[in-house]
Amino acid sequence: MRVVQLLAAEPADFRTHPVDQLDLTLAGIAGDRHAGATRLSDARTAWHPRGTPIANTRQLSFVSVEECAEVAALLGIAEVDPQLLGANLVLEGFPELSFLPPATRLQFPSGATIFVTEQNAPCVHPARKLAEAHGEPRLAALFPKAAMGRRGLVGLVERAGPVHTGDVVSVIAPPKVVSQRQALPAAALL
Repeated sequence: MRVVQLLAAEPADFRTHPVDQLDLTLAGIAGDRHAGATRLSDARTAWHPRGTPIANTRQLSFVSVEECAEVAALLGIAEVDPQLLGANLVLEGFPELSFLPPATRLQFPSGATIFVTEQNAPCVHPARKLAEAHGEPRLAALFPKAAMGRRGLVGLVERAGPVHTGDVVSVIAPPKVVSQRQALPAAALL
């Protein structure tokens, strides 16, 4: 898997724009709309009162070229521009990127590492941007269903460092979870 495009968002706008390099800090992408150690809770974190400061597990988002093409085909449009999705990294060579499990790490040649926190569920912001860009209001309603399981992932920066277009990304699988049944009983340790 490799990086084919790098994007960042201005603080006032959801849409991202191309940049030459992403400088990942432990707070995310410096100057990006989603940067910061904390964020305010929203509809995705309904177990907290809306607007409550919480840890920012959504410092950056990443999508795959292949999944964007699938969504475009389902919507009957030529392409889904990752900038309209608010993506920061566009990756190629991993057609089922959205199904990498939480706790997977994406590591770049500089050592910079992203810790995957969850799938990025489709929402109204990119749906509206897509409908507006294509001049087709129907896309706002269709996008969430078409993009379910194809919207990419979000994560946080585990190790700071630069990311460049063309970087080859190493995927580090999460540690295997041992179930209670697989664990040794306490008596076996004595």
